Amino acid sequence: MAEPTPRRNEPRLRPAPLLFEPAEAASDPEHFFDLESIDDPRALLARSTELTLAFRAAADRALEFQAIAAAQLADPRRFDRLTTADIAERAEWTEDYAKKMVEFGRDLLRGGIEGRGPVDPV
Repeated sequence: MAEPTPRRNEPRLRPAPLLFEPAEAASDPEHFFDLESIDDPRALLARSTELTLAFRAAADRALEFQAIAAAQLADPRRFDRLTTADIAERAEWTEDYAKKMVEFGRDLLRGGIEGRGPVDPV
């Protein structure tokens, strides 16, 4: 399982680097971060596990940024604020999910979820 996403006062653990894939390699559906070229199953398991953890950490962090952006866009103090329906449409979410993301983002902005693991707003 992925490690919890560190909060503001905790040092961030760096996941395995997501190495750049050249366009010609990325266009090959069988090519994925050069995993197909690893013959040793131990090395394949180690590298694929590193990538799995890196992608999970990246997804958790991206979700937090989505929530923060949603909360900022819905802020009633903004003259150009968006409704949760507008946010849902832009992010391709349901309106209920957008409401939960706005609340999650507000919690993140307040620092109200310190010390907890990654929170799924659903």
